[in-house]
Amino acid sequence: MLVLAGCTGGSATDGDSDTTGRPDAAGDVFPASQVDPLVAALPQESVGAAPTMRLADGLVPPTNTWFSGLVFGDEPMPVFPFPISFQLTADGLAAGLPAPVASEKAVVAPARSDVTLDVGATATEVSSYDKVSVTVAHLDGGTVLGHTTVAEGSPLVSYTAATAQTDTLGAAVEAVSDGRGTLSVGSTTWGVAVTGGSLDGTAVRLDQGGSVVLVPVPDGATDDQVRTVLDAAASPLASVTTAHRASGSGSTAVSTTELGYETAAGGDTLLVSAPHMGDSATDGGTGLSYTTVYGSAPLSIGTALSFDAPVTAASADLDLSGLSDDEKDRLGDQVVADVAATEAPAADTYFGGKALYRSAMLLQLAEQLGDDASADTLRTSLVDRLDTWTDPSGCEVRDQECFVYDPAVKGVVGKVASFGSDEFNDHHFHYGYFLYAAGVVAADDPELAERWRPVMDLLAADIASGAHNQAFPDQRAFDPYWSHSWASGYSPFADGNNQESSSEAVNAYAGLSLWAKASGDDALADQASWMLSSEASSALAYMLSPDLSAPQFAGYDHEIVSLTWGGKRDYGTWFSAEPSAIAGIQLIPLDPTSVSYLTSSAAGGAEQIARVVDEAGASGPDGPLGDYVLMYSALQGPDQAAAALTALADLPESGIGDGNSRAYAMAYVLSAGSR
Repeated sequence: MLVLAGCTGGSATDGDSDTTGRPDAAGDVFPASQVDPLVAALPQESVGAAPTMRLADGLVPPTNTWFSGLVFGDEPMPVFPFPISFQLTADGLAAGLPAPVASEKAVVAPARSDVTLDVGATATEVSSYDKVSVTVAHLDGGTVLGHTTVAEGSPLVSYTAATAQTDTLGAAVEAVSDGRGTLSVGSTTWGVAVTGGSLDGTAVRLDQGGSVVLVPVPDGATDDQVRTVLDAAASPLASVTTAHRASGSGSTAVSTTELGYETAAGGDTLLVSAPHMGDSATDGGTGLSYTTVYGSAPLSIGTALSFDAPVTAASADLDLSGLSDDEKDRLGDQVVADVAATEAPAADTYFGGKALYRSAMLLQLAEQLGDDASADTLRTSLVDRLDTWTDPSGCEVRDQECFVYDPAVKGVVGKVASFGSDEFNDHHFHYGYFLYAAGVVAADDPELAERWRPVMDLLAADIASGAHNQAFPDQRAFDPYWSHSWASGYSPFADGNNQESSSEAVNAYAGLSLWAKASGDDALADQASWMLSSEASSALAYMLSPDLSAPQFAGYDHEIVSLTWGGKRDYGTWFSAEPSAIAGIQLIPLDPTSVSYLTSSAAGGAEQIARVVDEAGASGPDGPLGDYVLMYSALQGPDQAAAALTALADLPESGIGDGNSRAYAMAYVLSAGSR
């Protein structure tokens, strides 16, 4: 049996993902008392048009979640509460067990309608949610007919009637006994369990408060195993709690995520662990598993999933201690050249943030190399630009380099939008660069940290707020089940939500960690460490060093996955089909923190790096994001670092990314070669 471990020892933090406005939890980050005055100081404006929302009054709009497609847009979209798919229909719901199919560049498992339930609804709205589960109210006019709950890591679709009613399944139930039976749709079998009612063919009769739970039966289950599955599925799922804790130290430090699955009756339920969770989440196994787009997923019985990730510590600078005097001199000359070549920064939050990050990395190099003149120039420029960006009233006097608060969708938005940031896309990517830069510049300057805090804390809250305020959603994009973030704000896709740049997500939570340290926020630092460690672990497991050995991946012909979705995995990007871009988007910006997780035992070693670099090399050294591929190649060892250094010297200026500099690229390669 899986049992939720207690949050004791280390730096335990209650991460309960409640969105109903309960009192602040101990250690909660950004409580209402802290956030509300900061929000009030910003101009209130919706930069983008507010979307249609199917959301109960009083709930914070859940952008960037796995279930956002149920909430936003003209029609609800399919979602993927792993391992199943779930859809809202005109009169009820449909669920399926997706079947993965591989091609050269994708592994797809579209939503299916294996089983349907007609409850007579005419409309729906999300009535409650946490980070892992969502509950939908089925409505007939102003009358609530019932509620359906689904969750990641649960194969159950749990419908509870608000009134006495008779609902209709899309196929007849067979072998009914004690309100339990099975139905077959093609080659898939689903279990049906009714409590407080009865089953008869396609009819599901429910008393007020009665429930019907639907669950796919894994292939190969015996009659005894089917009974075990139905017994464990009988109590409808209610919610999922999230907690995290740190333990150990140094190379043995781990960050533990604990997901507690709560049912209406209490006690055990069916649980499905994702591949990155490892053996720690598979106690209480049934001997059954599901075939999924992410690999084989074992089915367990218990109350919780608990799994670890190695702690990834945020770093503000590269280790230059192994460089020779000559190497330091050459690097110093390049810093001077890059400072002189610094252009006016962009006005939007993505490229503007990257410009701040670029200068912050040059500042670190200048200080490490003893170049006081360059350091002074960079620090003066960074302070001036960050002063501009962190002026709470900036948008009252200018139309760029400033932030507003969107009171409709609940978040901080840059006045100049890019990549759909006004639709809440990519906020963690954008704001991670700001947080990293501010964390570097204010690391030893409490006065600067205090000056920038009103806006920098809002950027941090936008992507990492705790659950107990009504100004922001809980940890907006971060998904504790998958240990990674989702990038689309409204998720208007039939394949669920998605994330492309795992490395910019890692950078976001590294920046969050640095800002927490600079601003002295211990609660935020604890949470940021968990998010950073989780995101880095997931980036390796699913994107940069994935296990693609299972039979369902046969035919997929690439070393990495560059777009991960609820219902598919892609080799491609949103912006380029070039192999260097496809690899590079999993590397950018190769911040100092990246060295630790990209060289960890889970990263695949020099062999995996070589495979990724070789595949990306089809674009040539000056292909899009090719500078990052060269930098990454240096992590293989001294010989490859020497080759990368030569190749970097030959790159034209157009081959150096806008958030990168030749000096930082050189420093990364030299540092890697001297490890």
